Order: sequence, then structure tokens, then C-alpha cells
Amino acid sequence: MKKKKIVIALGHDALGTTLPEQKIATKNTAKAVADFINDDCQVIITHSNGPQVGMIHTAMSEFARLYPEYTNTPMSVCSAMSQGYIGYDLQNAIRTELLNRGIYKPVATILTQVTADPYDEAFYEPTKVIGRIMSREDADAEEKKGNHVTAVEGGYRRIVAAPKPIDIVEIDSIRALIDADQVVIACGGGGIPVLSQGHNLQGASAVIEKDLAAARLADLVDADELIILTGEEKVCLNYGKDDQIALDELTVTQAGQYIENGEFEEGTILPKIEAAIDFIGNSAIRKAIITKLDAAKKTLGGTVIHK
Repeated sequence: MKKKKIVIALGHDALGTTLPEQKIATKNTAKAVADFINDDCQVIITHSNGPQVGMIHTAMSEFARLYPEYTNTPMSVCSAMSQGYIGYDLQNAIRTELLNRGIYKPVATILTQVTADPYDEAFYEPTKVIGRIMSREDADAEEKKGNHVTAVEGGYRRIVAAPKPIDIVEIDSIRALIDADQVVIACGGGGIPVLSQGHNLQGASAVIEKDLAAARLADLVDADELIILTGEEKVCLNYGKDDQIALDELTVTQAGQYIENGEFEEGTILPKIEAAIDFIGNSAIRKAIITKLDAAKKTLGGTVIHK
């Protein structure tokens, strides 16, 4: 019998912010992942990296400021670093949890590159705020390098583009591991954003929206379900208001209408809804579930999105 193939997109709550928090959070996350594997599901994992890549970028920028003989670290390299150290904690926590349950199944992190369209409008209107708070002098220096900055409370910060994911460079390697019935961690933080230049891949000063990358991953591995874990149990209408309504299910058509009406907030729930729509497409079989980590096992309380 064919196993149910699921892609689990881990959010901030599943990872924590600091190194100690991440160690604890990944142990809890591993229990939920192991539950799915115990139910004989084939699991592919992707994850956010917001606080982690921000910490890395800030640290590397400060290092280059203090030691001018070292060059600044590009965003693409910072993204690769975050994939490595989040994947390290995740794969070890999942491996330990599986072995404690008497399950031997290899767990591997794939350093993943995701291509973007160099003509994506996002490159002309960067929106993602990253890195440390800078003085006006430091901000001017960044702009001279061709980077974009924006004013924030206390100074200035860099902003980068958030282009849509086009393709996953390592998808064949990911599929090979899935075919070998291994647990795969891929496209962390939306993947390392790259631009294709002939046979070369050039790192882009950008951040790929992690939920959209998760949808692309789920589509390319032909998953049955995309489970997006977030801080809320359900998708809500009128979120945060007295007349808030939690949704048990949502069709793709309904979701599209709510988006047109401006119901979902950009940068929070909107990309998750868009990811679900992208993944489901015209399929009558695929479904997406948006829920909290503690509700993930049986998707109790989650919002199911379907055709």
C-alpha cells in the first residue's frame, strides 16, 4: 500500500529563537514528526529561519565592520548557514526520537537552492527587513554598495527582495532520498535564493517566502498533504477582533475570494493561504492543513483547505 506523502512546514514555534530555545523546541517538534512516521507516513520537512538568519546576518555584518580586512557575508551564504545549523538540530532530534521508539530511519538535511526570476517585481520593491539597526552613516555605506535600507525605530535596517520560488535545484536528490524512504529536511527558510546564469547559479540578495517554497516543494515531490504549522490553531476571519470566526475548512475558491477582499494579513497568514492554493491547484485529492504544532498529529482544530 502506498504511503501517504506529507510535507510539514515548520514555523517559528517549532524552532524557537535562540540556540538553547532551538534545542528544546526541536525535541518537541521531533515527537510530532515521529507520530506521523509511526503512522507510516512518508515525511518531508521544511522550516522557517527568520530569527536564525537574522542573527547570522547581524553577526557576520558586525564582524566585517570590526575587521575591515574581511568581506561582508552575502545573504545567500547566511541562508546556507541557517539551513545547516537548523537542520543539524532537527535531524538529530528526529533521529533520537525515532530510535527511542525503535524505528530506524535515516534523516538527512539537504542544503537547498531555490531559483528565482531575475525580473521578478520583488527585486524592484524590496520589503523584507533584515540585520542589525544601523546609524545613518552605516546606512549610507550600505546604499553605496547597492543595498537598500529603510528607516526603523532607532535607526536604519537593510531590506531585501522576496521573489517567488521558481524551481528547486536539488529536487532530484530530494526525490532520491524520499524513494529510499528516508526523512528529508529541505528548502529551509525558503531555500537559498539563486539566479540561474547559464550553468552557474548566482546567490541573490533576497529571501524566498518559506511558505511558498514549501508549496513548491510539496508540488514537486507530489505530496498528498501540505501541513503548515503556525502559532494559531485555525485560520480566522476578522482576526483579533470581537467578531473573529475560526474556520474548520476552506475551499480554494473561498480562499481566493477572501484574499481579494483583503481578509488575510500580509506577512503572516496570507502567504500560508497562498501556499495552500498554489499546492492544491486543480487537484481534487490534495489538501493543505494550517494548524498549531500541538494539534498537528490528528489535525484537531486545524483548518483544512481543499478544492
